[in-house]
Amino acid sequence: MESLVSTSWLEENIDDTDLKILECTVSLKPGGRGFVAEPMFDDWYQNHIPNSQYVDLTNDLSDPTSPLRFTMPSENQFAEAMEALGISGDSRVVLYDRRMTMWATRVWWMLKFFGFDQCAVLDGGWKTWISEDREISHGNEKLHAPGKFDCALRPEMIVSTKEVEASMTGAACLVNALSPENHDGTDNSYGTAGHIPGASNVYAVKLVDSHSHKFLPIAELQQIFSSITETKKPIITYCGGGIAATSDAFVLTALLGHDDVAVYDGSLSEWVLDPARPMEV
Repeated sequence: MESLVSTSWLEENIDDTDLKILECTVSLKPGGRGFVAEPMFDDWYQNHIPNSQYVDLTNDLSDPTSPLRFTMPSENQFAEAMEALGISGDSRVVLYDRRMTMWATRVWWMLKFFGFDQCAVLDGGWKTWISEDREISHGNEKLHAPGKFDCALRPEMIVSTKEVEASMTGAACLVNALSPENHDGTDNSYGTAGHIPGASNVYAVKLVDSHSHKFLPIAELQQIFSSITETKKPIITYCGGGIAATSDAFVLTALLGHDDVAVYDGSLSEWVLDPARPMEV
């Protein structure tokens, strides 16, 4: 299965019994240090792609024991969430959201991390689907019997603070997926201004077209990342809480073919917990 599928492809395959469609959107609202995250089940309930289900990243796919939101869950928790959605080893999964695709790429990265490969992001997501006047559904459709999901971890896809600290010697390229204002310190959304020392800035939002929410052409994406990929070093992406970072990571791996890419799951939310950790502006 290709990692990026079109709305036309999804419409043609939408009734396939092995195909599971998940909406992944979360609402982020300014509050305190960073943002307050709220599920968007109600929005999905009112209007959604036919045969889709809503997956709750804030609760079902985040470790409830972690002080940080969106921390990777345990294997058991993730498997139970997938099984409740009817996902088994022989399923195919298409992911979409209503924002700029980063919620869909987060769940895509999670599925890959837990060893599931038959998954794809819907190019353009909800924005393109409705702009093309494709069919929509309403209400809560109970579509699937419970699945059987087995995890096979790929630990190299996620890195810890310790590994990020080690990368600051130049062993890897750090990439900050937050806005230029976050990167240079003029926007202090996470309590400490600036970025992790040595990080380059590739704003995740700029990887998709602002109108269609489709990913930019491959040639443009290659140019955006050229100074990073030319180093031939391993790449670590980060952001505020491990969400936007997966958009950069998705482009690098799924669209540009770079294998040695990892996401710093705790990202700035974890980094700034220790005031002794350096920041750069």
